[in-house]
Amino acid sequence: MANQLDELNPEVREEGLDTNVIFKKIPAEVGIGSKIFEILLWVCGIIPGVIFLFMKINAQKHFDQLQQKIQRNASQIDNYLEQRVMVLQNCAKLLDKAIDLDKSTFENIAKYRSGNLGDTDVARNEIGGQVDAISRNISVAVESYPDLEAHREIADAMQQNMYLQREITAARELYNDTINEWNRDIFAWPTKKIVAAKNGYTTRIPFAASKEVKAKAKDVFF
Repeated sequence: MANQLDELNPEVREEGLDTNVIFKKIPAEVGIGSKIFEILLWVCGIIPGVIFLFMKINAQKHFDQLQQKIQRNASQIDNYLEQRVMVLQNCAKLLDKAIDLDKSTFENIAKYRSGNLGDTDVARNEIGGQVDAISRNISVAVESYPDLEAHREIADAMQQNMYLQREITAARELYNDTINEWNRDIFAWPTKKIVAAKNGYTTRIPFAASKEVKAKAKDVFF
């Protein structure tokens, strides 16, 4: 049998490929075959039916624990986002003393100081992208005035901002790993998929880079 993927004779896309996260939740569903499977287990005897019942209980416990893990991962991202907003607010105040900073920057920062950083995958992802945009606006303002880069408090604030961005990236990766585990397990037939379908579980949306960040990544830096 020939290799399915042959690196020596590849099909190359010369223009490259830009991938995107699809914001679509897919439900876990089972058909009549799964119902027949469960019935047959009980027909074969009490023991197979009871064993499968305990397997479903363990599957439900697994999903309950996984949901708590997802919540914890999401909360960690929110904490870092909130800290970053506070750092950016302090930096904006320092800059405003020296230059006429865009008024919308203060308005956007104030909006996210409420602590409500979104309670859904999509909302949290959008807010993260908007905070990135605020950070870029402030960075551009600092770069436009070289004298400000020597200001110790501003330099410290920008350093904290960069540190928190790295922490957010790491936290998002951990969150995405847990989301991947969830998305994989709800389709693991028979036990987990049957439990997931019964509870109406769907896939969850992982974090994705915003349109602005992806466009910025294509810029020439050197």
